[in-house]
Amino acid sequence: MNKPIHILDSSIEFLKGVGPTKGDMLKKELGIFTFGDLLLHFPYRYVDKTQFHKIRSIGPDSDTVQLRGILRRLNSVGDGRKKRLVGTFRDDTGAIELIWFKGAYWLERSLVVGQEYIVYGRINSFKGKINIAHPEIEPAGVKNTSQASTFEPVYPSTEKLNGKNLDAKGQRKLTKVLLEKLQPEDIPENLPDYLLEKFRFPSRYEALKGIHFPKTQQELDQVRNRLKFEELFFLQLRLLQIRRRRKDAIKGFSFTMIGEHFNRFFNEKLKFELTGAQKRVLKEIRRDLGSGVQMNRLLQGDVGSGKTIVGLMSMLMAMDNGYQATLLAPTEILAQQHYQSITENVEGLGIEVGFLSGSVKGKKRKILLEALVEGKIHILIGTHAILEDPVQFKNLGLAITDEQHRFGVAQRARLWKKSKTFPPHILVMTATPIPRTLAMTLYGDLEVSVIDELPPGRKEVKTIHRTENHRLRVIGFMKEEIAKGRQVYVVFPLIEESETLDLKNLDQGYENLLRDFPMPDYQISIVHGRMKPADKDFEMQRFVKGETQIMVATTVIEVGVNVPNASVMIIENTERFGLSQLHQLRGRVGRGAEQSYCILMSSFKLSKEARERIQTMTSTNNGFEIAEADLKLRGPGNIEGTQQSGLINFKIADIAKDGRILQTAREVAARILDNDPKLEKPIHQRLQLWLSKNTKQYKIWSMIS
Repeated sequence: MNKPIHILDSSIEFLKGVGPTKGDMLKKELGIFTFGDLLLHFPYRYVDKTQFHKIRSIGPDSDTVQLRGILRRLNSVGDGRKKRLVGTFRDDTGAIELIWFKGAYWLERSLVVGQEYIVYGRINSFKGKINIAHPEIEPAGVKNTSQASTFEPVYPSTEKLNGKNLDAKGQRKLTKVLLEKLQPEDIPENLPDYLLEKFRFPSRYEALKGIHFPKTQQELDQVRNRLKFEELFFLQLRLLQIRRRRKDAIKGFSFTMIGEHFNRFFNEKLKFELTGAQKRVLKEIRRDLGSGVQMNRLLQGDVGSGKTIVGLMSMLMAMDNGYQATLLAPTEILAQQHYQSITENVEGLGIEVGFLSGSVKGKKRKILLEALVEGKIHILIGTHAILEDPVQFKNLGLAITDEQHRFGVAQRARLWKKSKTFPPHILVMTATPIPRTLAMTLYGDLEVSVIDELPPGRKEVKTIHRTENHRLRVIGFMKEEIAKGRQVYVVFPLIEESETLDLKNLDQGYENLLRDFPMPDYQISIVHGRMKPADKDFEMQRFVKGETQIMVATTVIEVGVNVPNASVMIIENTERFGLSQLHQLRGRVGRGAEQSYCILMSSFKLSKEARERIQTMTSTNNGFEIAEADLKLRGPGNIEGTQQSGLINFKIADIAKDGRILQTAREVAARILDNDPKLEKPIHQRLQLWLSKNTKQYKIWSMIS
């Protein structure tokens, strides 16, 4: 006998008012396949239908407004693609222009001049005159079933959905139909009663009804908090379960010795005193390596904080216990830099360091791979080439990945196969500071170490904002620094002319610099992403050796170029870069003992967001503060690297704003697992049931395995 389908698993086309055609559209456009999917398709904003603005009170700084008045005029302007519909809307205090660029044909036939309407939309200002583009408009006094509550939900829509009457209004109607069908027993509770009581949460049934049609702002706040907590809580519960299971199940090599390699390096080769943060992190790593459980640790540290030395000393611990180590970098330039730095650091200690990338071929590659299998190479540094099947180690004990978000999950998983018994210990390093809330979400199953102080003697980079009218002063400053023997980066966002963006491109910038810095007095390198690797490397090396004073580049230099003599970073069209990228670029200077400068060049007219980014850059050098600001400005989905890391698509939580809820959810989840690791107690039956039914939803991409 077939098991009856739960109402929430019913196919969406069977909901009254949907049918096959609309059902297909909902599936394709919104990913709504079932009644349950529709229930979890939340509004992105609400219209308070009790509040009306007067046109006289609206200014250019007003946000979204709701108006009640008469449509006095309606004209079609222009033709073809530029055709638009322009209306004059008036109340008893004044008039405002309404503009529609899409759907003009349909609107012109459905709107009636002289009739009273309710209009809702965002205020725009054009040439000193305010207007509303694409407002929602409906006849005043018309009551439909979707307006039973004070707060009217607005759902995301598309042009295709609008054409099938599945716009915000149509979706509202369908959600109303669904909620009228559902009973409390159709939406079972997933949180224990004691949590509902502790946080005074409404039931899940009340929360899902209230999120669609709240009657008051207070009710909306309550149901929103409940649903945000629930979403973040189950993610953290899953992350912490994985972390515990890994500790229980995945054994690792036990590195109990601190021997000759580590001690000789520390006593003979280390040219500077380790910072307190470096010492703390090394203790954390040493504790992990000696625990008999596989280490899976994320090491965060700002540009220049000394992560590479910590990585090297961790590899020396592996060698002291008879194991090999490897370090993977995302680009050949960065891998070469690590290779040169580590080779110099261990010179004279009897340590064999190998290098492997796609450019190592033929006999040279064969000899290297044989030496690796025989254990003659102690440390292997390279690119993705290390992950290929022919690359085998004698006894790999520690694998380090630098800028880990640039490696795919499947690629990282191959590291496990490089060791014959236990999986190697894993250390993930990143110079992209990750906000605490994001780290808890992306890497919640990893242990996290932070190097939060710079080596002594390192001077902070001075960051200055300049507009085009200061160009001559900037050129003069560059010449002063070059006269002192320093070098300069000039970074552009584009390689060639764009029709849509009014930007100076790389080629134009290069030509301008040749005019201001003529040969033979000055030499200029040029590097961009479309150059052949050999040409790019040649130009990079000229700059590294000091043969050129200026490097003109795109963001290919964002990661992996270390030239201590470079003291000036000029970033052109700063407004086109994200905060994280600006911070990474700034990190290319300030690596020597001399004072360094980062000059942010921009146009005079800036958007509010661009101004905020520039203000953040000029006010702080702290990468974590910058990352927090970036998260608030752009949201988690856009932070560099998070998309590749598989950030969960939250339905309602926003980790840029819900840090406090996330922290509480994690603490509650940890406490529950401390008392009931396998969720076997009757009071946690709901949690176990929910996790088992929704395992796919909590796929954790940060796992190396």
